Amino acid sequence: MNKKIAVAMSGGVDSSVAAALIKESGAETIGVFMRIYPDSLKGSEKKARNIAQILNIPFFVLDFRKEFKKEIINYFLKEYKEGRTPNPCALCNKEIKFGILLKQVKKMKAEFLATGHYARVRAQKLLKAKDKDKDQTYFLWQLEQKKLKHILFPVGGYTKKQVKDLAKEFKLPVLDILESQEVCFIKNTCNDFLLKHLKKNLGDIIDTKGKIIGKHNGLWFYTIGQRKGINISGKRPLYVLRKDIKKNILIVTESKKDLESKELIVKDINWVSGKAPKLPLSIMAKVRYRTCSSRAKIIKDAKYKVVFNKPQRAITPGQSIVFYKGKELLGGGIIL
Repeated sequence: MNKKIAVAMSGGVDSSVAAALIKESGAETIGVFMRIYPDSLKGSEKKARNIAQILNIPFFVLDFRKEFKKEIINYFLKEYKEGRTPNPCALCNKEIKFGILLKQVKKMKAEFLATGHYARVRAQKLLKAKDKDKDQTYFLWQLEQKKLKHILFPVGGYTKKQVKDLAKEFKLPVLDILESQEVCFIKNTCNDFLLKHLKKNLGDIIDTKGKIIGKHNGLWFYTIGQRKGINISGKRPLYVLRKDIKKNILIVTESKKDLESKELIVKDINWVSGKAPKLPLSIMAKVRYRTCSSRAKIIKDAKYKVVFNKPQRAITPGQSIVFYKGKELLGGGIIL
């Protein structure tokens, strides 16, 4: 392969094996590391640099801390403050990894950017990874054709076990490194991070009959369907049902059934193909990363609406919903 390919390296097993596979293909390979949030990246840069030295490829460090704070962290805090539960990883893929990083490696004369994501690209279509348990297409729904043609996912055709076996074959010292956490810039817990930046804002907790049964510390500390952390003694398990931002009220329920819904409204839809399909359209849809896809139909009146065949639990404003047709990721949007 007579091409120059940049590999986004984090120091972990997936991106390290991705870099090794690209190097083995015969392509001119360079490693790039993004500085995005110092507290969460301690040691990662050193590990990534070490892998690049083992593979004997050039290694570059790009400082995107300013852009990451503006585009991702500020968005994350704003969404929580307004009562939603955001998906920062999906936005990071759009704005940072396949946004400013892709632009930067093009300036470095690289024709492609490769990452350690578990996904596949075939004939300009974005497909699920071979390993169903590690598939990360849920976080890639905002990709577009003009970017997709410059992106490679070298480990997408392997299972996680196969990737670890490849790491041994390539003699890469990455197998004892812990898996990266879902939100890279949160060092401890999400609530600790929110408490540091948004503080407390006490308000009432009410049940479905409107009775005040306790106090909350701030609506941003709670998400739809949450059970732990409500801290009301002498009660059966309670679940977060809704949040009234204007009145600063948290509404809870004792019934899991109250959390179920068959419909939702979607905003900011992106179709990976670049062309909106004819609606209504029957698809498989996913409302959170760690759930199975469910049969649904997309329709459009004044707004895009998704109607599921079976009720979904705890549909959460701010989260991503993604649409599949077989193994192909058609696109997605943000739950409104």
